[in-house]
This record gives sequence, C-alpha cells and structure tokens, in this order.
Amino acid sequence: MSFKVVILESAELDLKELKAYLVKNFSVETWQNTYDRIKEAIRSLKTFPHAGSIPEELGKLNLSQYRQLISGMNRIIYEVRQATIYIHIIMDTRRDFKALLTRRLLRVI
Repeated sequence: MSFKVVILESAELDLKELKAYLVKNFSVETWQNTYDRIKEAIRSLKTFPHAGSIPEELGKLNLSQYRQLISGMNRIIYEVRQATIYIHIIMDTRRDFKALLTRRLLRVI
C-alpha cells in the first residue's frame, strides 16, 4: 500500500529557513545535497510509514501518533493518519526541539 504524503505549510517554512541557512553558511551544493536526501527520506515514507521512531520529547507526552525520520543532520517529524502522512516539521538535529515547539505554539495563539 502506498501512502499519500502531505507537506504542511509549517514544514515548507522549515525548508525555506534551512535553505537560507545552508546557502548562507555553506553552499548551494550543500543545500541541494541536503534537500535531495530529505526528499528521498520522505519518499521512503510512502512505502514504510512506520519506519520512523517516536520522538522522545513527544513520547513523554503520550503523543505516539507522531514519528521522526533522521535524514543526515535533519529530523523529519510526521504523523500517520489512515493512508496519509502529514509532514509537520523539518529541522536540524542540533536545534532545540522543545524551543521550536514552544515558538510554534506561541505563533498560533
């Protein structure tokens, strides 16, 4: 069974921020390599949606419907609902996940 993948606006914004950071601090080539790896990881979810692990930070909150996949130095946080995968967050593994979630919550309020 192949799952449909939906990249949410929040994850699209994450990609734009990641691109700006990588191009500014490294190179366009670094960005392209990173982006290609992220796309490949997301494509793999269509076939293996439960391949990712439950993020420790979310597991502690009993939010086990969220999973993560690591792609290079990036975390892809997603949710599987029926036959659809929703990509919520794409972030550098070195960033503070709790701080990112707090900023997102405050942005919504």
